[in-house]
Amino acid sequence: MMMINREHGMMKVDLSKPKRRHFGRKEPKKEDEIVMHEVVDLSGMTLDTLPLSSKINLGMIYKLDISNNNLQVIPESLTARLLNVGVLDVHSNELKSLPNSIGCLSKLKTLNISGNHIQSLPKTIENCRALEDLNANFNQLTKLPDTIGFELVNLKKLSVNSNKLSFLPSSTSHLTNLRHLDARLNHLSSLPDDLENLINLQVLNISQNFKCLSALPYSIGVLFSLVELDVSYNNISSLPESMGCLRKLRKLNVEGNPLVCPPPEVVEQGLHVVKEYLSEKMNGAHQDSPKKRSWIGKLKRYSTFGVNRSGQDERVGYLNSSTYQTIDGLASPRYMGMFSPKRIFSPKKYFTMKF
Repeated sequence: MMMINREHGMMKVDLSKPKRRHFGRKEPKKEDEIVMHEVVDLSGMTLDTLPLSSKINLGMIYKLDISNNNLQVIPESLTARLLNVGVLDVHSNELKSLPNSIGCLSKLKTLNISGNHIQSLPKTIENCRALEDLNANFNQLTKLPDTIGFELVNLKKLSVNSNKLSFLPSSTSHLTNLRHLDARLNHLSSLPDDLENLINLQVLNISQNFKCLSALPYSIGVLFSLVELDVSYNNISSLPESMGCLRKLRKLNVEGNPLVCPPPEVVEQGLHVVKEYLSEKMNGAHQDSPKKRSWIGKLKRYSTFGVNRSGQDERVGYLNSSTYQTIDGLASPRYMGMFSPKRIFSPKKYFTMKF
């Protein structure tokens, strides 16, 4: 291992010997099959430019951390040579865009660009098909690439909170491996109509879009794996009856909405009562619009009718702001104090858990 003291304005590099995979064989693989484990850490050094040494083979780097600096540009030539990078962390810089050559990072799994000034993602990011975790919180994004959901098929976590998004592209509904979607504090006016392909989605946070978001799509009832749903502080007056079919749903946050359906007296009784109310309401949907009737057939086919009566922990009300901190890097530390929901919504009583 070679360590270069970064206290003297230099970088810290982990150059451990690469490890080999044997895959059950006695003989190691050839040199070109070596697994890369090199880490370059240049975080928190107030850098305006990247002083990467010519002695470092960029093609050998697995993780590059250049976060918490003053970088305004990432050179195209740099990202084009990071052929084996799996983790790229550039959060809390002054970036206004990403280089188009980011599409060369075919092995990239984790990308953190939060806390910058990025207005749009380059379309070439769709070539990063190994990407599993994309954190773009606290930027100035007004839209995402239209076909992002068709290309980033391995994406498990998408965090785009605290941006200026007015909609999510329809292709988002094709992210079949997505587990977490955090799109709070945007300008969302709607969600994609067809959410039925998000079969692995467990956590959905679309809170604090305020007056912009007034309705949820009926297809939300086919999110089989959904465990936590936060739609607080929007303009929603009615929850779709299909939500009565969300058997795995354990936490629901509807605080700060002008809800009429279900009525407040139902909401106050807890999530199991809310789901029962919506389920019973949906059972009479054959008298409603053709669109709703078509969804009833789908919900029956997926065996989602019925509500949980087992008495398991099911919560409805206002969730504590720490509930979603499991989504890594929800916000840059640099901006957390400025945009924290705790600061936006005071007094403190708004953050108590209700059951």
